[in-house]
Amino acid sequence: MKIICVGMNYAKHVDELHGMDFKRPEEPVLFMKPDSAILRVNTPFYIPDFASEFHYETEIVVKINRLGRAIDKRFAHRYYNEVGMGIDFTARDLQRKLMSQGLPWEISKGFDQSAAISEFIPLSEAGGDINNIDFHLDINGKTCQSGNTRDMLFSVDEIIAYASKFFTLKIGDLIYTGTPVGVGPVHEGDRLQAYIGDRQMMDFLIK
Repeated sequence: MKIICVGMNYAKHVDELHGMDFKRPEEPVLFMKPDSAILRVNTPFYIPDFASEFHYETEIVVKINRLGRAIDKRFAHRYYNEVGMGIDFTARDLQRKLMSQGLPWEISKGFDQSAAISEFIPLSEAGGDINNIDFHLDINGKTCQSGNTRDMLFSVDEIIAYASKFFTLKIGDLIYTGTPVGVGPVHEGDRLQAYIGDRQMMDFLIK
């Protein structure tokens, strides 16, 4: 099982991290996390000691349900039927340092337990339209991040078609589809609750 993640997939999030003048990507920006990054359903996230600023990035996650490569966008919808919620934890200060030096920044994204994941539900229970899913994250009872998949720069089907040019997609692979505006730091004692629509998908603590 592999975890394919999409960076810079919501315009306002690109602006908040890089500024209004930053050129938006013309193709999906992909990076990967190892399977050891998975943080199982509602398991606490323990803040590591190798950085000082860890951010949440709330995302819709798609689970691949069949083997495929070089998938045409027209047929991409055949490769998933379930969605879930994920949080891409990022060591932001470490990422900034590595990026400023022109170095790869996998260690700021792919460290152990950096990919929190919920249970998955049928797409039909999330509204049925992959391009119109509302989701949000509450921290300590306050909504800190919200989005809708219609605002993605690259749709799920476009992501699958693009990723499958380079990687064979296998059953059980996860695609973290990108995060909307509103990312920020987590602190010890925070309670994170993530929702698809009004349905709670995640409820866990930062320790």
